Amino acid sequence: MTIDNQLDQFISSFISYHQQNKGGLTIPYDSSWPSTCYQATGREGEAVPWLPQKRDTTATFGNVEEALGITLNKAYCQFFSRYFSDNLPAVAPQGNCELLQVWNSDDFTRLQQNLIGHLLMKQRLRQAPTLFFALTDEDDFILSLLNDTGEVVLEQVGKPPKEVIAASLGDFLALLTPR
Repeated sequence: MTIDNQLDQFISSFISYHQQNKGGLTIPYDSSWPSTCYQATGREGEAVPWLPQKRDTTATFGNVEEALGITLNKAYCQFFSRYFSDNLPAVAPQGNCELLQVWNSDDFTRLQQNLIGHLLMKQRLRQAPTLFFALTDEDDFILSLLNDTGEVVLEQVGKPPKEVIAASLGDFLALLTPR
């Protein structure tokens, strides 16, 4: 199954879970942070319904690749190019995590800037390039992809990956349940 299909499947189960168990998805409204995800407008800070939205156009990481002289893992690029969404809390066999997502085009730019900083740090430390995509419940541990192999790894920020969690991002997404 492709990354797009795995992500579509997870998001569909995420939406169903929240509709059945939590009455839907809501987020504080922020007029200065617009998104197609808002399903309604409201007063500043008021909880409004939202849903992940497939992007109309495919975003690219070409500027990151050109700036750093690196080709980014295709699955990683697809993961962040498919939807606009708030972050997605999930449960993996190893524990809770939160899949990072981008809320709007400005957020995608911010993600790219953070990724450049992360990759430059990895270069400076002479470590293999990793591509972060999720947070864990442990403060300075993140889930990343090894750029060269596509394996999902647990890594402490600034250190080499601690362990391989899944053979691919698609395999990892298949293991998740929404929370």
